[in-house]
Parts: sequence; structure tokens; C-alpha cells
Amino acid sequence: MEARRVLLLAAWGATLAAGAAPGEAAPQADIATTAWQLDLRFKDPQRITLRLPGDDYDTTFWYVLYEVTNRTGKDVDFFPSFRIVTDTLQVVEGGANIHPRVYDAIKARHFREFPFFAPPVKVTGPLLQGEENARASAAVFRTFDENAASFTLFISGLSGETERVRNPAFDVKRGESEENPRAFWLRRTLAVMYDLPGDPQTRASATPVRRSREWVMR
Repeated sequence: MEARRVLLLAAWGATLAAGAAPGEAAPQADIATTAWQLDLRFKDPQRITLRLPGDDYDTTFWYVLYEVTNRTGKDVDFFPSFRIVTDTLQVVEGGANIHPRVYDAIKARHFREFPFFAPPVKVTGPLLQGEENARASAAVFRTFDENAASFTLFISGLSGETERVRNPAFDVKRGESEENPRAFWLRRTLAVMYDLPGDPQTRASATPVRRSREWVMR
């Protein structure tokens, strides 16, 4: 469903860029929001390679270290979503089918800087106010398309701002369904874009180069 949603929104953007349906532009996220918004400190994606229990080979994962703090003035629920979308339109969900041993290895590597690191399952839920209640964890991803020369990291669940927009590809004849939604709910989302230098043979060890960071409605 998410991959289809990405494709629909990408097609929508291309249509708008060509000048069609000017009144249907997706909402832009304001620089400042009137909704609650959590403070997120994070590091750019990096890799870790380890041998999982039962395997006779090493596996490489991407991960994004983060620390979230609630300075909104009220307690809020923290249920983040981390996704990588490549320029080849591959969608990789953070935390999908990740062995607990991976989080143990990340914690050991970064213990000095993040001594209170915990796996995502232990940092989600009600987030109390104040720096003393800050939580640190990591979004972990399976490796993605080696042909991808760039990717965008989308982080949602940091703000209460949402907006409902029409699905330009909605097919009235098929009727509304999960595969053919009449509209999308967009959320204020942090989008961080990266380039991966090199070619498919060298990108396996390339360091991502951050190109931009902005708030979008997605």
C-alpha cells in the first residue's frame, strides 16, 4: 500500500509540474506549525555489519540514530515512522524484520554518546515533557537497491499537524477501497534527502551526502 501511495503522489507531482490541475497542489508544510511538534536530534544514516544467530554469513543494515525530546508543553504520544524512498522508488520501512541483536550491536557502538539507548519498542508510547524524559533509539533498515543514486529519509510522528487531500488517481467506477482511496491523510513529515556518490559497485561503501532537509506534508 505504501509503495502504491508513493507512486500515486509521485505521479501527482509530475502532473502538477507539467501545469495541470493547479488547484490540486499538495499542501506545503509551514516553517512553523500551530500543532504540537517534538524536537528530534538525529545522525545521518550509517551502516553496521554483523552475523546474526544461525547465519553463516554477515548482513549489513542501515540505521539512523535519534534522540527525541518533548518540549511541547504537554505529554504526547510518540509513534514515529521512518521510511527510505530511493530514486528508483523502492520503499524501505524502518524496523521491518530487524533482529534484536542488531539493536544490541548499535547500542554497544554508541554507548558513550547514547547511554540510555533502547530499541524502538521501548521508546514508543506516551512521551512526558522535559529533557529528563528524552528517549534515544535507532531506525534500522534492510539494505536497498544498489542502483539507487539518491534517497530520501521520511520521518513522521513528530507533529500533530495533518491535512486531508483528494487522490487525483481515484477511479469512481471501481469504488472506494484500500487500493483505490478517495483521499489521503497527509502528515507533517521531516524529509531529508541524500546523494550516494559513485556507481553500483562502489555505493556499497559510499557515505551518504546530505543534500537538503525540509518539512513536507506527506
